[in-house]
Amino acid sequence: MSKADLLEAWRDHLADGRRRSPHTVRAYLASANRLLERTGIEEWSALARLGSTQLRTQLAARRAEGLGNASAARELSALKAFIAFARSQAGETDIAPPRLRGPRIKKGLPRPVTPDEAVNLAEAVDESAAEGWIGTRDRAVLLLLYGSGLRIAEALSLKARDLPLGETLQVTGKGGKQRVVPILPIVRDGVAAYARECPWPLAPDQPLFRGAKGGPLSQGMVQKAMARARKALGLPATATPHALRHSFATHLLGAGADLRSMQELLGHASLGSTQIYTKVDAATLLETYRGAHPREKS
Repeated sequence: MSKADLLEAWRDHLADGRRRSPHTVRAYLASANRLLERTGIEEWSALARLGSTQLRTQLAARRAEGLGNASAARELSALKAFIAFARSQAGETDIAPPRLRGPRIKKGLPRPVTPDEAVNLAEAVDESAAEGWIGTRDRAVLLLLYGSGLRIAEALSLKARDLPLGETLQVTGKGGKQRVVPILPIVRDGVAAYARECPWPLAPDQPLFRGAKGGPLSQGMVQKAMARARKALGLPATATPHALRHSFATHLLGAGADLRSMQELLGHASLGSTQIYTKVDAATLLETYRGAHPREKS
């Protein structure tokens, strides 16, 4: 066999056998290709016998290229899946899988996920789903939470009539308060991909996001998918769906967004809620507030 033969079989297994989404197939193929390039392996039997030492060396090389903890954990997950497939292809399923844990994340105070972790979480929920369309659905929901700052209930309340998404979206939050949120291209593309793959008819007045049996998608299912993803990536229990909304606010604020704009984007009734939510330094908040409040200017 050749490296190309191995990769073609792996691609067919992911795309046709497991019905993974195109971006998941690309990511897993890239991980497999890097492993084959480094080891020079061109046979399933040799690949099936790779152990923890070889995987550790592969990850070390990737970390030297600047790979972060979350991305390294995802790379390890992809490589373990590739080697498991090799064992089945070689008929050597009795070989013990490599015993190697992903990088640990230091535990501490609850914190927002990094942009890299947010994207990896969205990809990981896709990769761990039982069916391809379900993975694409969960990825789209998480992208809405992180990319647009939606509450999970707001994302799940969207109707099929909201499609196709534009550059902004009007959502109804707590207390029936409406606001306009931005829709980034990656979010728009993710939701469009889900709409194409969803096996259930998306009538205009029906929920956009559907469960496995066609009913409305529940918050619990999104939370379970997120829990599987954060475990695979070695992230702490604080990496919840709500943490993605928190991260949306924190990262925009860090990039220079003002608190009044953040309050509007998040749909908060008071500036105090925004202060707590984004964990802004109290002194900085007070300075910004005084500069924006008309009474403080007089």
